[in-house]
Amino acid sequence: MKILMVASEAVPFAKTGGLADVVGALPRFLAELGHDVRVVMPRYTKVLLRENGIKFEKVVPLLGVPMGIMGELWCSVWESQLPESEVPIYFIEFEQYYGRNRIYTDARGEGFLDNDNRFVFLSRAAMQLAKALHFKPDILHANDWHTAAVPVFLNTLYRNDPVFKDAASVLTLHNLQHQGVYYRGLMDVLGVGWQHFNYLELEYHRTVNLLKGGLYHATLLNTVSAGYADEIQTPAFGYGLEGVIRDRADDLRGILNGIDYDLWNPETDPLLAANYSHLALQGKAVCKQALQVEMGLPVRDVPVFGLVSRFVNQKGIDVLAGIIDRLLEMDIQIVMLGSGEWWAHVFFPEVRERHPKQFACQLGYNDELVHRIEAGADFFLMPSRFEPCGLNQLYSLRYGALPIVHAVGGLDDTVENYDDRGGSGTGFKFWGLTRTSLYDTIGWATYTWYNRPEHVEAMIRRGMQQRFTWNDSALGYEKLYEDALARRRG
Repeated sequence: MKILMVASEAVPFAKTGGLADVVGALPRFLAELGHDVRVVMPRYTKVLLRENGIKFEKVVPLLGVPMGIMGELWCSVWESQLPESEVPIYFIEFEQYYGRNRIYTDARGEGFLDNDNRFVFLSRAAMQLAKALHFKPDILHANDWHTAAVPVFLNTLYRNDPVFKDAASVLTLHNLQHQGVYYRGLMDVLGVGWQHFNYLELEYHRTVNLLKGGLYHATLLNTVSAGYADEIQTPAFGYGLEGVIRDRADDLRGILNGIDYDLWNPETDPLLAANYSHLALQGKAVCKQALQVEMGLPVRDVPVFGLVSRFVNQKGIDVLAGIIDRLLEMDIQIVMLGSGEWWAHVFFPEVRERHPKQFACQLGYNDELVHRIEAGADFFLMPSRFEPCGLNQLYSLRYGALPIVHAVGGLDDTVENYDDRGGSGTGFKFWGLTRTSLYDTIGWATYTWYNRPEHVEAMIRRGMQQRFTWNDSALGYEKLYEDALARRRG
């Protein structure tokens, strides 16, 4: 199949979350199955300034992109390849929209006021690019609200276009909380006609909801775990679109994300102080001591809890903040890495000042340090309010850091709860995110570490042998594409 995948971010070029990991990995494994995959994303300033040896070539000097009432805007297109593959990735260069140091928000964390136009432009430009390259896709694969206009365009403006008339569309939901809701005048920019501003398509409480339009127009839908596919059909996780999801429940699949076990492998990882495996765990103790030294903590044989996260409400950071001082009354250490809401950037450094021997925090994102935290931690904290899939719990299982998770979405699907009667399980789960439930579960893990070390070791060895591969994910998407094509072509 010929597949055009459109997204707002992809590793290693630009990343804010799991969407980028999927778009940076999945196309490579689809290509290994024999498919012709092309990826389209914006050329942000951070892509322009990359100095890691990745080559870029301008392949389309001028590309016209109709933007409804705004007229035709002109951009250029650069081409590179996803690392360690021959998968082409095309970058839409339009300085007015993408010449910024940040992807979605300004320095205060507020969304750019023209995000609606920026991502409608991306969706339309991707389709214009396919025509310019004479690439006739079988599948148009959109991701989240940023490119949800692609299925809408396919069913309207490009319905009879010879390049697209036989194509099917797939919309992947990585996070339903963000939906692309804007003023109704965006209909004039989309240019699809006001007849599509209705409750079954783009209209949402008299505004335009781009994700809702994509949900109704996409041939098939999927999300990134079976658990999240069920959850988003309920008011607790549907963010107002649960009725739309239920209407299309028969067209919705859950396909779990994978991880790259060549990259995330403690047996060969060059970023670690020592390598180790489930058969020989000695190196993990060396990594733990190295992490304590690196983060300025005393080298002590106490349970170390790691956390790598965006410091935002979704990730339950506020709940952890509410119990952090009580937690540090236990004989434990906590290591955190992340960035996000402004209050967290003030609050957690103050915790470090109060508890310098037990708590360490580094603000920002450091990919190398992520590897060392996974290897050096005994436990890994993921108290997310919701988690469509989650990747850090998969890294943690591979590196022998037992996950402590709120049992939602992909976290519930991938972590087996500890049974203290026989020692089975791969981590610790709790249901219902509160300060009490999080505190008690961390206390449960701490008690187990001190009093049942044989159970902890057995869980570590068991978790390190779990596999959640992109090969399996790619096969799931291949079947999804085949079903979408069969649906589209009758």
